[in-house]
Amino acid sequence: MKIVVGLGNPGDKYVGTRHNIGFDVLAELGCRWGATKPKVRFEAEVSEVLCANERLLLVAPQTFMNLSGRSVQQFVRFFQLPLTDLLVVGDDLNLKVGQIRLRQSGSAGGQKGLLSILTCLGTEAIPRLRLGIGRPPGNADAVDFVLGRFRKDELQRVDEAVSRAVSAIEVWIQDGLLAAMNQFNADPNSDQGAAPTEN
Repeated sequence: MKIVVGLGNPGDKYVGTRHNIGFDVLAELGCRWGATKPKVRFEAEVSEVLCANERLLLVAPQTFMNLSGRSVQQFVRFFQLPLTDLLVVGDDLNLKVGQIRLRQSGSAGGQKGLLSILTCLGTEAIPRLRLGIGRPPGNADAVDFVLGRFRKDELQRVDEAVSRAVSAIEVWIQDGLLAAMNQFNADPNSDQGAAPTEN
């Protein structure tokens, strides 16, 4: 069994915001693989799919972003899950819209939901899949920016990134994180080859 955690904020007011792109990936993954109806468990909405003969839990913490680790910790403890079988999916200000990046470990990079998870689990060795949401324009406030919605001219790139993220998760399930990193860490808008994998 593996667990994919999508990061976001609960409630209709946050649907479609940049900060909720982790929830969007879970929704697309569930749609592609026919997820069960979500249930509330361990402060999260959780559904289940069978993907490449692997049981996969799709976990969307309902604690609000900054407390995401509280929910994730409960799942890891209950299922005694090796952290290599956990993948956290969230937004990243430091990547361009449309870009995705997998990493095996590292700091939270300013992402408060990921920081909460790293803190609660007591390690930075948490696999994560980051989707670019771009930088705030000019002197715009970062909080307002991440809680805002994508511009119309960005929506196609966002949809493509979400689809690529789901495909990356499928490769992670079947072939492991390194294979997914090698295949998906390239910038889709670049003519260069794959980006170097990150440890």
